[in-house]
Amino acid sequence: MTEMIQVVIDSIRYGLMSQQRVIILREMDAERFLAIWVDNYMAEQITFALQEVEVARPMSHDLIKNVLKNLNARILRVEVIAIKGDVFYGNIVLQTDENKQINIDARPSDALALAVRTNVPIFVSKEVMDNAGVEPEDDIINEPPQKQFDPTTSESQKANDDESIENISLFEQFLNDADPDNDDKPKEEDNS
Repeated sequence: MTEMIQVVIDSIRYGLMSQQRVIILREMDAERFLAIWVDNYMAEQITFALQEVEVARPMSHDLIKNVLKNLNARILRVEVIAIKGDVFYGNIVLQTDENKQINIDARPSDALALAVRTNVPIFVSKEVMDNAGVEPEDDIINEPPQKQFDPTTSESQKANDDESIENISLFEQFLNDADPDNDDKPKEEDNS
């Protein structure tokens, strides 16, 4: 059997160039991360489940969870088992009421969406983590965390978030420089 490493969903972020989303999985017992690119729909499905957002009607992954429950099957864990090129391969491990384990081939994003809905552990094969996982350098680990995906933030606000703090500082500097009491030039009198 392949050695597996338990991970958690650390964050969901925007790609810098494409606005596509990336799910960051973090190894439970180490500072090693795995980035899995997903489409916006899947990112929203996972985010809704993580934030326990109630929807009026079941979404696809809620439907799958309900079908499994009604068939007396339960999800034991989900896995990221392989990477070929840039494509990750997932697996959903089910247990039937006869105590039979079944492996279901799945996209990792679908498996993760089910994992967060059913509160089951997430695993990545050691081989995948060794090949595609990254460990941040010491100076990066000690930096303040970057802003994580917040689905309640407007699109225009998302585009401007990185510039906001810098713009506030520039504006404060402008106001200080524009203060008439700090102006070194002689003031013209108003003769009106």
